[in-house]
Amino acid sequence: MSTAPGWYQAEGDPPGTHRYWDGQQWASDAQPIGQQQGQPPQAATPAPGVGGQFGTRQAVQGSHEVDFEIFGDDMQFVEVELDPGETVIGEAGAMMYIEDGISFEVKMGDGSEPEQGLFKKLGGAAKRAVSGESIFLTHFTNHGAGKARVAFAAPYPGSVLAVDLEDVGGRLIVQKDGFLAAAYGTRIGVAFNRKLGAGLLGGEGFILQDLQGDGNVFVHAGGTVVERTLNNSTLRIDTGCIVAMESTIAYNIERAGNLKSSFFGGEGLFLATLSGTGRVWLQSLPFERLASRVARSVGTGGSGGDQSGFNINFG
Repeated sequence: MSTAPGWYQAEGDPPGTHRYWDGQQWASDAQPIGQQQGQPPQAATPAPGVGGQFGTRQAVQGSHEVDFEIFGDDMQFVEVELDPGETVIGEAGAMMYIEDGISFEVKMGDGSEPEQGLFKKLGGAAKRAVSGESIFLTHFTNHGAGKARVAFAAPYPGSVLAVDLEDVGGRLIVQKDGFLAAAYGTRIGVAFNRKLGAGLLGGEGFILQDLQGDGNVFVHAGGTVVERTLNNSTLRIDTGCIVAMESTIAYNIERAGNLKSSFFGGEGLFLATLSGTGRVWLQSLPFERLASRVARSVGTGGSGGDQSGFNINFG
């Protein structure tokens, strides 16, 4: 490990704790985040080579610096401005429009490792398939002489969240279908939650997307996005409401009250618990919740008479 001295989460330490790295060796004891002693504290950001709940962050640098603007309120899209020679990568099918000078190419991989071999590309594609995403990414490059723009839109109504990875320690953990676009050079991988209970019971939490780099990334979410900052604290939320979180946040699943509350309260059997120090982003309308309501309305509407169409009751 080679990184600046500071407070980091070491391999094997419990979630919500970290220990001091002096540049050569670890301190003997791990301490709860926010209760550092003996050395000047620094942000609890996993360093290159330091494993956390979601594995080890790889050192990724050199992303293209792209400008952008987000349009809309309840149904947002993001417009990315590319200088000549710049590239942005997008989820397959997410492109809304492109201006003259921009060409696009579908590739198996994010381009963060241009020299990687075929087998490594296939491995990355297989991980993306496991996370429910397309195995291909679209690369949009400005080959013109001036600036040009490309826009990306989410597949369902909601918001676009823009995050500079440099501001979150170079890594962002995202819901499995949340990635929309990113500056070229961003590594797009899969983070497997190491807690088996969270994987089996949390639904959304076992397989997450792992975005690493030092440029801008764009994530889509349903409804309104709210940012919450945890300071050595815990937040309990519906599992489907997670959009993204810093890698310093520990994720787990716990039972939601007693059986009576779980079955008749409408909140489900389990809640997600996010704990530690860092930022999390939540969505007010997960797609699964919207789809479930529409499916129930379709199933109860249009009964009797003409069955050629369907009736959606929003009451």
